[in-house]
Amino acid sequence: MRLAFSTLGVPELPVEQVVRLAADNGFHGVELRASPEGPVHTGLSADERADVAAEFGKADVEILTVAAYAKVAAAGDDDPVLEEIGAAMTLAHDLGASFVRVFPGGGELGTDEADALAARRLAAAAPIAADLGVRVLLETHDSHRGGADVARVLGRVGHLGAGAVWDVMHTWLAGEQPSATFPALAPYLGYVQVKDIASAADRTPLPLGTGVLPLAETVEVLSRAEWDGWLCWEYEKRWYPQAAELPELLGSAREHLARLLTESA
Repeated sequence: MRLAFSTLGVPELPVEQVVRLAADNGFHGVELRASPEGPVHTGLSADERADVAAEFGKADVEILTVAAYAKVAAAGDDDPVLEEIGAAMTLAHDLGASFVRVFPGGGELGTDEADALAARRLAAAAPIAADLGVRVLLETHDSHRGGADVARVLGRVGHLGAGAVWDVMHTWLAGEQPSATFPALAPYLGYVQVKDIASAADRTPLPLGTGVLPLAETVEVLSRAEWDGWLCWEYEKRWYPQAAELPELLGSAREHLARLLTESA
């Protein structure tokens, strides 16, 4: 498995410094948060996109994902959601990223209605994603927290241009064991987001291995299945400013993940 981290942990850091952090700490890739707050967003010009891709290319660090915030199960018209996804897919293509991350965002909608909205929009986006050489991945999150929830939607989409991101915190909060989540998501799985927290009530991000999330069990399940995708550390510093700074934790995170991989092998 290859290792990445998300720029949610360093939301305003310039691209060249993000690349240096990855290279210096032995990470193979980066999940780029697509937000106007930071240096990478859908408003970048063609030249700016080429510059971002070049920075990563020089260091041989992969741009894994454009982490967008479109909510595919949200109530309302399809067009604004599809336009948001489309802009993120074009950005991912231009940067050479493999994936675009989207959220469910079903809110208070009933399960059937939220599933139908998400499946319809993902089915519309998936062929375009495939033409661009990217995949749109629905994250286990909010209204579709469990792997079974996301798999239910993707089973209705039925296109390889749409897949899943497994966020281990949300499946844990849903009460799923890794041994149940992986079989549900395996046909669709793009990559796995790892993180750690103190408890369900306190989700302030912690250094990997110091909290309650089943990281060892998750890696064990993936290893037994001979899954060879990406583990991406999503450290939610943007939402928890009191958390420790990400750069000082990257080395120990890399060591912890490497140790889990070695032990699972």
